Amino acid sequence: MSDDRTQAHGQDRSRINIHEDYEVHDWAKKFGVTPDQLRTAVAAVGPEAKNVEQYLVAEKK
Repeated sequence: MSDDRTQAHGQDRSRINIHEDYEVHDWAKKFGVTPDQLRTAVAAVGPEAKNVEQYLVAEKK
């Protein structure tokens, strides 16, 4: 299976790879945050998308 670097999908949907710019930008857009905010969230809670989303929601409150 080839690695499609234009979209995060399949297994990649549950984890955020902050070393791939296209993923950082895609996930940041999805969550409505800046790439730096996304990187901060991943540093705080790890790469699991559901944990990152929960962190970002809590930060907006």
